[in-house]
Amino acid sequence: MSLVNDMLTDRAVRLRVMREARAIVVNMIECDKPIVSAINGAAVGAGLAVALLADISLVANNAKLIDGHTKLGVAAGDHAAVIWPLLCGMAKAKYYLLTCDVLTGVEAERIGLVSHAMPEEDLLGRAREVCERLAKGSATSLSFTKRALNHWLRAALPAFDHSLALEMYGFTEPDAHEGLAALMEKRPAAFE
Repeated sequence: MSLVNDMLTDRAVRLRVMREARAIVVNMIECDKPIVSAINGAAVGAGLAVALLADISLVANNAKLIDGHTKLGVAAGDHAAVIWPLLCGMAKAKYYLLTCDVLTGVEAERIGLVSHAMPEEDLLGRAREVCERLAKGSATSLSFTKRALNHWLRAALPAFDHSLALEMYGFTEPDAHEGLAALMEKRPAAFE
């Protein structure tokens, strides 16, 4: 929350966070090696971006995936515009990004947001198995397949850049101040 507060008041912090958020997304898309995420507990913010941008995303059934941008009073801009519609479709993406409803791992798998959901006790073992299987595969074929599939993500980068800029602009608006205050005070926001 202190970073969010700094973003509300400091232009340099907003610009730094914008560069870092873009770098996370672009670097994950351009990374030649497959990336596997194991999602357990609550995944929000940059953690959710990394989890969903992974090439294979494994999640505990009881995990909680939360994109709370609009609850905070800013646009869902860091990863949401580029990855959510491709993974779960525009209707579900709009529903969850506009309402900020919490997704369990089971629901995230059901709508296609993640690769597989499983009991929490199986998560890390399964993630290791997938990583070991990929490590034994053809590095060239895996890299080329990832590169070809990620064309869809690279094609969406203009939408991502626009959404990221709108998110950062949102931190200059009164709604973001009210959204942070409401979160800190554990009360519903009273947006104008």
